[in-house]
Amino acid sequence: MKTAFIGHRRIFANTLQRRIKEAIRAKIERGCISFTMGTHGEFDNLALHTCRELRNEYPGMQIEVVLTSLHAIEKVEEWDSAAYSDVSTVMYEIEEAHYKRQITLSNRKMIDTCDTLICYVDEKAYQSGAKTAMRYAKQKGLQIINLYDEKDKPFYGMTDEEIAAKWKEICGHLPKNS
Repeated sequence: MKTAFIGHRRIFANTLQRRIKEAIRAKIERGCISFTMGTHGEFDNLALHTCRELRNEYPGMQIEVVLTSLHAIEKVEEWDSAAYSDVSTVMYEIEEAHYKRQITLSNRKMIDTCDTLICYVDEKAYQSGAKTAMRYAKQKGLQIINLYDEKDKPFYGMTDEEIAAKWKEICGHLPKNS
């Protein structure tokens, strides 16, 4: 048994770490000790941080981080080997693919090795790599645990007027696309 994490690059939920912990604990209670995630966003970082925390509680936990490209390693300021010294790392043979496609391919390969996907995906999002990955996982028959909640959106439940007032409060003016 192996569980992958895939989610949006940006997250807004302040209760998401608690939800991730609960989902991981539930998977561990069902016998899963192997977890894998990427490195391309806030959800990936939060999943890795949460797995590291829970490894103190579950010492047999295996954590794998998927590196998408050698270019990330070559950029010294972006690569800190100490950041992954306590976990396994893997890199799939996708270096020849166009850089914009590498994350999609990496997500698919991760999903191909798992039986469960814990994700943070707004299914109403117009275009999203995370949404594409979740659809692929569904097609492959993985168990999907989507931690997304509509209430996570920063302006959830606000009227257009309230949103406009909030933008004025935050930055002194409305955003240009309003």
